[in-house]
Amino acid sequence: MPILVTGAAGFIGFSLCKKLLDLDFEIIGLDNLNSYYDVNLKKARINQLENISHKKGINFILEVGNLQDKKFVDDLFDKYKPATVVNLAAQAGVRYSLKNPYEYIDTNVMGFLNILEGSKRNNIKHLLYASSSSVYGGNENIPFKESSGVDHPVSLYAASKKSNEMMAHVYSHLYSLPTTGLRFFTVYGPWGRPDMALFLFTKAIFAEKPIEIFNNGDMIRDFTYIDDITETLVRLLDKPPVMNNNFNRNNPDPSNSWAPYKLFNIGNSSPVSLMRYISALEDAIGKTAKKIFLPMQPGDVKTTSACTKSLEEYIDFKPQTSIQKGIDEFISWYKDFYSV
Repeated sequence: MPILVTGAAGFIGFSLCKKLLDLDFEIIGLDNLNSYYDVNLKKARINQLENISHKKGINFILEVGNLQDKKFVDDLFDKYKPATVVNLAAQAGVRYSLKNPYEYIDTNVMGFLNILEGSKRNNIKHLLYASSSSVYGGNENIPFKESSGVDHPVSLYAASKKSNEMMAHVYSHLYSLPTTGLRFFTVYGPWGRPDMALFLFTKAIFAEKPIEIFNNGDMIRDFTYIDDITETLVRLLDKPPVMNNNFNRNNPDPSNSWAPYKLFNIGNSSPVSLMRYISALEDAIGKTAKKIFLPMQPGDVKTTSACTKSLEEYIDFKPQTSIQKGIDEFISWYKDFYSV
């Protein structure tokens, strides 16, 4: 049976679909191709997937529609009857949520509810879904562990992702639906999102325009290369969580449950400073960036750092692509794609 991947035209969704096609999986892709960022980039990703599908003779079918459209999602499940679902579709971005809050509830909460209902009704073997490192919010106990508290989000985006984790647990508990939540830490690499720092910085440096550096550069991020993300996802596909009969309800660990439910950090576990990140980018491009230093933005956090011990033990894999290698790969792609 095919795998349903939502957000198939997005950065992570496209990259996962590409890897799955390379591994001879059949895929049903869902995306609404919205204009949050350049639709032409999304269409170029889909063209890549369709070309690979055609050459290999393996099905990749794209269905265009919205997660929050219940009938559309129900019909999708009924038509293709996937065995596994990877929900990567979401309204992304912390700053965008400050001005467009309803988009996050409609897509990330109501849309996810439709995925949960479809998965329940079709007895899905495994539902994997994108959460985010942003759920740690005001928690400053570094590195972040899945067992840490996530009760103080600082953006609506983060709150919507925490709600996904809680909703998934309800369905795991009530309907024995195996669910795995994936807390991604600042994903970057070829075919990345134009609204993220690496893309914005690169475009500005090539155009010899200044880059905006928030919190005066005093930021640390656990940057995670896209290939490490997709390798992790593939390894998790056939490892649905099972009930933890030893779960201690008197001292509950939020990362697992008596229900078939798991949460994992997916990060490089080697955080670097924003200025070091920019330096690696300057080295890759061969130009020095013009810099404008600005205060911290609302909804942002100073530091992210992932503890990935649980993930490593579960799938015998540790994301570890170096910043310089990852940025070099991105710049090589960027120069080829945009002919600069």
